[in-house]
Amino acid sequence: MTVEFYTTPSCTSCRKAKSWLDENQVPYRERNIFANPLTKDELKKILILSEEGTEGLISTRSFAFNQYRDKLADMTIDELLDLLSSHPEMIRRPIMVDNKRLQIGFNDDEIRRFLPRHIRKVALAQMIENAQ
Repeated sequence: MTVEFYTTPSCTSCRKAKSWLDENQVPYRERNIFANPLTKDELKKILILSEEGTEGLISTRSFAFNQYRDKLADMTIDELLDLLSSHPEMIRRPIMVDNKRLQIGFNDDEIRRFLPRHIRKVALAQMIENAQ
């Protein structure tokens, strides 16, 4: 299964995630969301898989977030998706998603969920063996 990998060129976390995906031979399709922004439908798919909802998706460190901070609470979900689609710098990166899994931002432990199951089983067996 191919992972959709949404990035931006200057993102350090994106480079870390890409390196991890390459090292672990996880197939992915990379997309620069500045050059090719996410559509509302793609953002909806991400939100459906998200446990944190919109709060996990929005980059509170972005300049655009500070511009819209006071207006966000009063926006409908449709308005928010329009905003994120037109201001991709407000979206936390990287985003990795397939049909079942989602990760927003880079996390060494959580990214392992994208390893194929047979590789995870081997890695778990090695960890158990090393612990004994």
